Amino acid sequence: MTNRLAAETSSYLRQHAENPVDWYPWSEEAFRRAREEDRPILLSVGYAACHWCHVMAHESFENPRIASLMNERYISIKVDRQERPDIDDIYQQVSQMMGLRGGWPLTVFLTPQGEPFFGGTYFPPDDRYGRPGLVRVLMSLSEAWRHRREELHDTIAQFQEGFRQLDQANLDGEAAGIGDLPAEAARALARNTDPVHGGLGGAPKFPNPSGYDLMLRVYHRSGEPTLLDAVERTLDHMAAGGIYDQLGGGFARYSVDARWAVPHFEKMLYDNGQLVKLYADAYRLTGKQAWRRVVAETIAYVLRDMTHPGGGFYAGEDADSEGQEGKFYVWTAAGIEAVLGDSDGAMACQAYGVTEHGNFEHGATVLHRAVELDALHAARLAGWRERLLAARGRRVRPARDNNILTGWNGLMIEGLCAAFQATGCLEYLSAAQRAANFIQSELTLPDGGLYRAWNDGRAKVPGFLEDYAFLSNALLDLYESCFDKRYLERAIELAALILDKFWEDGLYFTPCDGEPLVHRPRAPYDNAWPSGISTSVFAFLRLYELTGHDLYRDRAEHEFRRYEVAAAKAPAGFAHLLAAWDFAQRSPLEIIFAGDKSGAAALVTSVHRAYLPARVLAFAEDVPIGRGRQPVKGRPTAYVCRNRACAAPVTDGKALLELCTS
Repeated sequence: MTNRLAAETSSYLRQHAENPVDWYPWSEEAFRRAREEDRPILLSVGYAACHWCHVMAHESFENPRIASLMNERYISIKVDRQERPDIDDIYQQVSQMMGLRGGWPLTVFLTPQGEPFFGGTYFPPDDRYGRPGLVRVLMSLSEAWRHRREELHDTIAQFQEGFRQLDQANLDGEAAGIGDLPAEAARALARNTDPVHGGLGGAPKFPNPSGYDLMLRVYHRSGEPTLLDAVERTLDHMAAGGIYDQLGGGFARYSVDARWAVPHFEKMLYDNGQLVKLYADAYRLTGKQAWRRVVAETIAYVLRDMTHPGGGFYAGEDADSEGQEGKFYVWTAAGIEAVLGDSDGAMACQAYGVTEHGNFEHGATVLHRAVELDALHAARLAGWRERLLAARGRRVRPARDNNILTGWNGLMIEGLCAAFQATGCLEYLSAAQRAANFIQSELTLPDGGLYRAWNDGRAKVPGFLEDYAFLSNALLDLYESCFDKRYLERAIELAALILDKFWEDGLYFTPCDGEPLVHRPRAPYDNAWPSGISTSVFAFLRLYELTGHDLYRDRAEHEFRRYEVAAAKAPAGFAHLLAAWDFAQRSPLEIIFAGDKSGAAALVTSVHRAYLPARVLAFAEDVPIGRGRQPVKGRPTAYVCRNRACAAPVTDGKALLELCTS
């Protein structure tokens, strides 16, 4: 027997289609029934690759006793946070207002009007781990709904006031005397970087690509060695650790320890897209070959395991296989020696840190680079890696989340473009183009706007700010990679739609004609990926440089002023906005090419290979600022301008690079 979720396209919702819970998707039908029967709503939010979501489902939602209690006393709604990040953002704030960290699964109790009155994350079925059991929570809240509703209304009012205060908190304070905020924030993040293992904070430890991108940008102009040291330490230790899949490439979502040794094994597209870009940019700056290898292996993973035949990228892969977290990824010494033989197996175990006792459950080991290898043994390790990867491929793979999300595809396209520009590998450019074309054909609304998600042949949910912003920037990157004007034109269309759909005295996360909810979020903070606001600001600034339209700059400056105090207080939460600020205050280079596009390849390559974080690229015939720029003596030519003042044109790649870096 299946429930209503069987008809959904979301991988996560389908995972719960055979629960005995009478689940509804988020819908008017569910709220109408709640109103008619005067029942509270149990809202459960998660995503397909979420390990603790699986645990709670197995313990509680598959439990007939608990399901019966939910069905008798509640209307139960299941939401995929990937499809509806607006719902997730609103109700995550409830958990945070209760003094909890937030996270998934998210469990919130609502009135039939959607007003929250209690929330949390994972609840065990019965009291344990210092947490109240779900059975006790269900019983006590049901009794309060029936007999002490006035108390709940007081709580509801407090949450509504909390929403208002959280919005206001981002705007309070004086901005005077902040100075060079991007540089101050980068230095603060570097000081907070783990001096041994890199990364911010302790366990659990997340990659935080936006923070390290900001440090890289500020280092490029300031040359402060502590900034580059923080980036190098973090990138090196992540690439050597268990958070990085040493056999298959790609990064897990986070490490459960401070040493990057043992990951939470789920792999998400948004992490890998951002980290490909970060490693590619760091490689462009330093020429470090180990980072180029990480870029190549991570892209190989995405193209092999995370790509739809039509070109779009899937959302993620589960942590679990065969009901066990990490089973697909971990090894024992006996397992490695069975593949490689005793001699090579022993050396591979030494290289990958595989020991008798292991570093994971049941004596297994998460592979990591345990020792530095000389050139001979590094070459042998590459052969061992291929054999171990082939053997691992015969295991039962973790489930894949087949959602194709517009915004996350934008992040991956950005990573591929950075990798193409850094290396010249045409496969990366082709993959980025195919993904962009997939979104254009499968995730575009009749009015030119965007859908959020596509799965199983169906697009659904109108896009949110981050979808428009991530894709707009990705298309600008794609234009700067191949100079197909269609990508630039589409990026400009998306920027116009951002202003039309999401601007109302500042940017909101949800469109003005979107579904009315109990709160309209702005969502200014970076989380595991940059905020839609900061990414929109980046798109506006880049388009201002290319088009000269003052409205773009005005809107960007408006958002800088709105959030500068909050960014000064919490730089890690606004790192991407501060990166945009850094881009703006450096007066970006406008590098305009004139002449035949194919003939200008050497000029273009010279700037592609360099790390130039504050620049825009265009061909003269494609942009207003290119008017009057002509080839010199029939040769492809580059014009380097800043603040609309241009240096003498150059026709040589080396001279162009010197001009850009002087």
